[in-house]
Amino acid sequence: MRSRILVSALAFALLVTMRPIAAQLPDPGMTERIREEGMERSRALDLYHTLTDVYGARLTGSPEYTAAAEWARERFAEWGLTDPRLEPFEFGRGWTLEKLSMEMTAPRYMPLIGYADAWSPSVDGVAQGRVVYVGDMTAAEIEAASPRLRGAIVFTHQPQTEFRDEDRPQPGMGEPVRTGNPPGIPSPSTTPRSEMIELLNAAGAAVMVRPTYYRDGTVGGTGNRNTPDGATPSMVLSAEQYNMIVRLARRGAPVELRIELRTAYDDDTRTFNVLADIPGTDPAVADEVVLVGAHLDSWHTSSGATDNGDGSLAVMEAARILAALDARPRRTIRFALWSGEEQGLPGARAYIEEHLSTPEEQAKLQVYLNDDPGSGRSLGFYMEESAPAKEIFDAWLEPLADLDVTMNVIDGIGSTDHVPFVRMGLPAFNVIKDFEAYDERTRHTNADWPERMSEFELQQQAVFLAHFAWQAAQMDGRIPGVPISNP
Repeated sequence: MRSRILVSALAFALLVTMRPIAAQLPDPGMTERIREEGMERSRALDLYHTLTDVYGARLTGSPEYTAAAEWARERFAEWGLTDPRLEPFEFGRGWTLEKLSMEMTAPRYMPLIGYADAWSPSVDGVAQGRVVYVGDMTAAEIEAASPRLRGAIVFTHQPQTEFRDEDRPQPGMGEPVRTGNPPGIPSPSTTPRSEMIELLNAAGAAVMVRPTYYRDGTVGGTGNRNTPDGATPSMVLSAEQYNMIVRLARRGAPVELRIELRTAYDDDTRTFNVLADIPGTDPAVADEVVLVGAHLDSWHTSSGATDNGDGSLAVMEAARILAALDARPRRTIRFALWSGEEQGLPGARAYIEEHLSTPEEQAKLQVYLNDDPGSGRSLGFYMEESAPAKEIFDAWLEPLADLDVTMNVIDGIGSTDHVPFVRMGLPAFNVIKDFEAYDERTRHTNADWPERMSEFELQQQAVFLAHFAWQAAQMDGRIPGVPISNP
């Protein structure tokens, strides 16, 4: 997947002359300027470490997300983009983790690798005492055990025996492209989770704990923004430690834990997309928009480096590159950092409602280029079954072949911010990234740290986005839409 493809200047010239006019490069000279700025005067690594180290986890609606959004807006303003702004939309209350400690205190001491679910309430004071295991109980047995469950630390599932061991197949390797999410992995219990939650709420359990389905101390952490007031606090524990504690409990050993969990809710129900423009200069097409975006939000267990700090960085550094070159595109290039992707794409949907609600507005969208999911360098685009658009994009790959840009694939991909555009038939395409260790290790986990990305990969993906945005802004004619029937 990481082999380099070299294309000579002569071969490239022959390929361009053989292509239809619509597929030729509208501005090959600018590509070299973009490469020079992006590879020799890059700010990608510094921006990436600021985003992931200083602002860290960026849960939608949290103060941390809002601070990251304001920082991004300030960078767009610093670089001279037009109208850098935060566009608010209604989301629901935010949530912040203020304190978390999870320890096994008997039969011996051991610190535990566990995380609260986002939007979990606080534990009342400190939960301390013997674990009550209900993973093998029926609903009737759990209800009968309710006196033992009041104020208890409850382990809700059976030991985890299936794990996230593999990444989804790499695109272009002969298998169909899978959706934006890898296949689910169950955490089994005799009583269904939804029914168990109701029973534990009624019993007044202090906290409920379930296992993750990642290995080796990696913990996946998500949450539900619709968690009601008064719900039982909920946590997820590393699989190996969870399994050990259940084995001890099944033996009748007196396993005791101490858990302190303090969280806070934010009464501001808004969150923000970040937008900034490089205005178009050609009166005939200046009101058409090349939209370049990625989601800025992340989950809360690490720094959100590959999901989706790298995509956000690519958008920001692409904007900086074009601004540094004093780019004056024919069409407007708009840079967008979305909020809420992890909660069902409300940021992208809010943008569509605000800016693309009429056929006339939709007709002004030249293309949307989205960067998510995966990590590593950018390989090309998922073309959403649009063969005419693929022909254009294939030509635009060629000048970047020595930067490990390798392919566009005709397939589409789901579960990220370009999907609402695709479902309207608009030309919207997602970047192809490597899935190496993304599904198996970093996606939505406590292992999502910036060391996963190299400086070259950060530079390459920004150059890639800037190049495609510029070509789309300069070309004669329009990029075709995609089949509306595509999921």
